[in-house]
Amino acid sequence: MAGVVAARDGRRVEMDVTSVGEPGGRSGVPAGPTPGKDAGGTSPGTPVGQTASAVREEPAARAVPGWAFRRSGAVSGGAPAERAAPRVAQPSMGPASAVLPGAASGPGLGPGLGLGAASVRSSARTLTSSIPSTRSTSSANSATLRRRQGAVPDTPAVAGMLDGVRRRLAESGADPTPARVAQALREQGRVLGDAEILGAAEQLRSELVGSGPLEPLLADPSVTDVLVSAPDRVWVDRGGGLELAPVAFPDAGAVRRLAQRLATVAGRRLDDARPWVDARLPDGTRLHAVLPPVAVDCTCLSLRVVRPRAFTLDELAAAGTVPPGGDRVLCALVRARLSFLVSGGTGSGKTTLLSALLGLVGPDERIVLAEDSAELRPDHAHVVRLEARPANQEGAGLVTLEDLVRQALRMRPDRLVVGEVRGPEVAHLLAALNTGHSGCGTVHANAAADVPARLEALGTAAGLDRAALHSQLAAALSVVLHLVRDRTGRRRIAEVHVLERDPSGLVRTVPALRWGAEAFVAERGWPRLRELLRAAGLEERAAARETQR
Repeated sequence: MAGVVAARDGRRVEMDVTSVGEPGGRSGVPAGPTPGKDAGGTSPGTPVGQTASAVREEPAARAVPGWAFRRSGAVSGGAPAERAAPRVAQPSMGPASAVLPGAASGPGLGPGLGLGAASVRSSARTLTSSIPSTRSTSSANSATLRRRQGAVPDTPAVAGMLDGVRRRLAESGADPTPARVAQALREQGRVLGDAEILGAAEQLRSELVGSGPLEPLLADPSVTDVLVSAPDRVWVDRGGGLELAPVAFPDAGAVRRLAQRLATVAGRRLDDARPWVDARLPDGTRLHAVLPPVAVDCTCLSLRVVRPRAFTLDELAAAGTVPPGGDRVLCALVRARLSFLVSGGTGSGKTTLLSALLGLVGPDERIVLAEDSAELRPDHAHVVRLEARPANQEGAGLVTLEDLVRQALRMRPDRLVVGEVRGPEVAHLLAALNTGHSGCGTVHANAAADVPARLEALGTAAGLDRAALHSQLAAALSVVLHLVRDRTGRRRIAEVHVLERDPSGLVRTVPALRWGAEAFVAERGWPRLRELLRAAGLEERAAARETQR
């Protein structure tokens, strides 16, 4: 098959793209013989797998996202002493290197998301029907950012070619595989340089079967959140707070297309009639997007990256999330089978801490998780995970968190876990914890002392009056662990409270431990907590050594 027409040294050269993505195939071989190697060090006829590896970098060594390791020499402020910027692979520009980056790996969404290309085929027309022309001039800042990350050159020839290729692929309705992208490029019949061919192919691949400019960010193991508020305003959180990332989209239409395609992959609808979506992608990444005009300036895209494994309590202690000696108190809390809640604000590390604590549950116990969006990944041999489901376009098929809690009670749980208590399910959770089940969960609250009032508000929505809720709360829960995220981005356990009922019948929290200068400091609720922990074998003398009186 004829290949992409390229210009090199004033001559027209046809690049063979027939076998792109095929096992053992060749890619980027000039039609005429070219002795030796090119300037980029790539021999003519290099196998696809070898050439592709030259334009893709191996991800950095795995790091715990958002947690500063004291033992590894990092600063305790929540970020390593020297943090490297996200790396972007630079393609080889030699004359024989015009292969499609990522061709050897087959179809997929590329680093970070791992979504199949077939899942976006049915929405190709929808995603390109309102594509604005890329001939529109981007801001100087956006252009600078794209050049910095090695994006396709901003030339009228390339802009027109990309528009034509997008429409061609949308009309065909076929899977946008690398080979078909190359075919569409060839059919444009434009004379382009090798660098433009590589840039155009990579940009189209990332737009159609990848995550676009966000790929290097999602592949970074230290990244926990990626937020897009404008084409040239991409923010990333690596545990030290939000920072502007050196990436950009060509225009607002590119942000919209990516959001719609990711929603389609998640099996959800995102269009003018339904301008927002909250879903989970196949790899666990949480997706939230809002389209204009609800989002006034540009499509807003939020991605919460869920890593494939939970961090251990030792890792969190080394990171400074748990104070010295505090891990023994938490271990005793789990061994004593006390029911507890982890409270805190958004991004404070509630899910991370809860996953680590569930990993301490005995191997002979059965854990049943009920979550609105599956995020908990405890390192435990016997875990059952249930996830809520929204209604379909016809309004049928809704499965709420309240439904999941009811079903979980029929699955013989030793530990019933609600990922986030935020609605009527609080009534079923408290009822379950009053029938011999041990359980835990997370809740949004500004302080541990605010948790009873927060649960009271949720119980009212479930039809529980104040007296009934406090009666169940007093018998159901024992401890509240409250997390904060300070100005440096460091996440830590700020305080541990126990629950007690006052003479009026209302439940209030009493501080038992708080984070001091170096360790937990005992407060007036510590004797009560120590009494509860004795059931786990944490002797009074040993426990006293873990606190500063």
